[in-house]
Amino acid sequence: MPGGLVELGESVSQTVVREVAEETGLEVFEPELIDVVDNVVRDENGEIKYHFVIIDYFVKLKGGNLKASSDAEELRWVQLNEVEKYDLTKTFRAFFQRNKQKLEKFNSCL
Repeated sequence: MPGGLVELGESVSQTVVREVAEETGLEVFEPELIDVVDNVVRDENGEIKYHFVIIDYFVKLKGGNLKASSDAEELRWVQLNEVEKYDLTKTFRAFFQRNKQKLEKFNSCL
């Protein structure tokens, strides 16, 4: 999933549109909030090392050509029933399981 930091003066919705374009080559619009996840990473002593806030959105496709940016080997479209066959991060797997019904509903509207 595309992701990145919010630039100064940019709204989160603007960040979604920009990051998707930068990382996938796709133009999207109308970001719709789906989930917010706190991901706290601790060191070996239990001290907080990092605290990421992940904000996930649905988007509608406007255009563009799907292509991987420098931080990804490959991009591809997959069916929802194929997602869990892939090597997913723990955070993404939990997101997918938690939001599977929302994803199916959104997908059926396309």
